[in-house]
Amino acid sequence: MRLSKLVMGLFLAGGFVGSAAAQTTMRISISIAQNSHQGIAVDTFAKEVEKRTAGRYKVQPFYSGSLGGERESIEAVQLGTQELTFSSSGPVPNFVPETKILDIPFLFRDKAHARAVLDGPIGQEMLAKFDSKGFKALAWGENGIRHMTNSKRAVSAPEDLKGLKMRTMENPVHVAAYKGLGIVTTPMAFPEVFTALQQGTVDGQENPLSVIMASKFDQVQKHLTLTGHVYSPGIFLMSKASFDKLGAADKQAFLDAAKEGVKANRARVDEDDAKGVTELRSKGMNVVENVDKAKFVSMLAPVNAEFEKQFGKANIERIRNYK
Repeated sequence: MRLSKLVMGLFLAGGFVGSAAAQTTMRISISIAQNSHQGIAVDTFAKEVEKRTAGRYKVQPFYSGSLGGERESIEAVQLGTQELTFSSSGPVPNFVPETKILDIPFLFRDKAHARAVLDGPIGQEMLAKFDSKGFKALAWGENGIRHMTNSKRAVSAPEDLKGLKMRTMENPVHVAAYKGLGIVTTPMAFPEVFTALQQGTVDGQENPLSVIMASKFDQVQKHLTLTGHVYSPGIFLMSKASFDKLGAADKQAFLDAAKEGVKANRARVDEDDAKGVTELRSKGMNVVENVDKAKFVSMLAPVNAEFEKQFGKANIERIRNYK
């Protein structure tokens, strides 16, 4: 009897150890709503990690900036106080300056071109640059192609932007470019944007259709212009310390899970882009679809000359001409 109790005790103890091991829980955060292209990215990633590690790792997603804005979340991952985040490229150059080049306006021809660059050697070289900064960059995802909204007037040419007070990401390339278009730039963390628009602290903002819809900006913005001025990558970032603790098979599981997250993320962006204009019009937004992009590009010529000095013309051309 005593022996069987001992065996039972050992079995239970083993069971508890097993279940504890199964519950290595990690957190991942996004700054926008769960029902979004970023939400599907982190939800898919979490499901895939659990499946690929046979339940030994569980990833718990947090949405709508509940763990802080993008910059704070990236800082927490760098410090190792949070394991994972999925972010737009907005604040990323503050941590890995080499990524600034991706935010140059009108750099990419379209989403297909941008995805090819990020999935190819250029994007992979850039992911490796995160290692020395305390991160493991698991994969490039997508935020989408950015467009402008405001509450004041329809914008169909760059001169219509002059004097508009616009929230921008905390990103030096964006700030420089938008100043070149005559915008009064107001860098601001994303969780503050809706209230700032509602209260009139800023007149407008710029984001992909996916973000505009998920954030219900139609409630506080009247005008949308399909400027398509910047392609905005997303990125899965993991604390380097957390990644380095994983065994080889689990490291691969996390990398593969991120790739699956990216597939779901990009598919949702495509879906949102396909239906976005109709949906936002139905909610009362005035949408300007035909924009003379050449005018925007020529107005940005002085800023682009500065970017060529900063990043090197050859580096910019390598991206522009990538097939």
